[in-house]
Amino acid sequence: MDEAAFTESAERHRHELRVHCYRMLGSFTDAEDLVQETMLRAWRRRETYEGRSTFRAWLYRIATNACLDVLTGPAREREMSAAPAMIAEVSWLEPFPDRLLDLAADEPGAAAVARETIELAFLAAIQHLPARQRAAVIMLEVLGWPVGDAADVLNTNVAAVKGMLQRGRMTLRAYLPRERAEQGARASAGERAVLRRYVEANELSDLTRLKELLREDARQTMPPHGLVYEGREAILELWGPALAGESAWGEWRSLPLWANRQPAVANYVRRVGEQRFAPVNIDVLAVRDGRIAEITTFDPRLLKAFGLPAGL
Repeated sequence: MDEAAFTESAERHRHELRVHCYRMLGSFTDAEDLVQETMLRAWRRRETYEGRSTFRAWLYRIATNACLDVLTGPAREREMSAAPAMIAEVSWLEPFPDRLLDLAADEPGAAAVARETIELAFLAAIQHLPARQRAAVIMLEVLGWPVGDAADVLNTNVAAVKGMLQRGRMTLRAYLPRERAEQGARASAGERAVLRRYVEANELSDLTRLKELLREDARQTMPPHGLVYEGREAILELWGPALAGESAWGEWRSLPLWANRQPAVANYVRRVGEQRFAPVNIDVLAVRDGRIAEITTFDPRLLKAFGLPAGL
């Protein structure tokens, strides 16, 4: 296969490979890097492709092993050893734009990216699995591979992979929210209504409206900073100075978007005396029973990936 033919074949699967690497690593930025590494390794090893599996499966094998190399490296092991027990506090977690998830689903042979396998709760929970166990769960539960193929990738036997899967399922059950099974199946009109009201409340700096949107037991986290605000009142106390009163930051603009198949908002502020709105953060919302149960707040450095400007 010459370089042009190889590139054409490989590029057909770039977007879904990025999603696969993202599930393995939890970081959109790292996933971008690992897709490039996968393409480079595949090109260097192109003579080893013998056609016994599909070209797509061969690329997935290379991508999985590239991710395992990162996950078993000293840098990620240090991160894991320092990670708190709560799922939303995985320090390296980043959001994934829905517009890129849709591109992955459009690629040849790729399935639609199911919400329950890409939402932040699942991504955070799966980061607590050991690297090979994580790979086994993703290959078998998410990608639907035969257990023998997963064993081949992990260079072990079928019984060992089944054991990894069983232990992985037990760990995920311990970390995933109990309400997830109900909520994960739908991206409802109700969620869109909550998103619209959240945008309006932000732009009006209306703490009363924001309070009405939050569940009493709502929770806000801010990876990678490890900040956690438990309960509606704690969240409102955090927001109050930025939105209202003499210490208010200025005029707010909030752009609705979707990340990880969840409603989200990119927030900008124009401070007093300034001409432009500067980016502040990206909020990804978990909505349950018509109200916001969790807000995961990320810094704005991934705005470009969402197709949004660095200023308004």
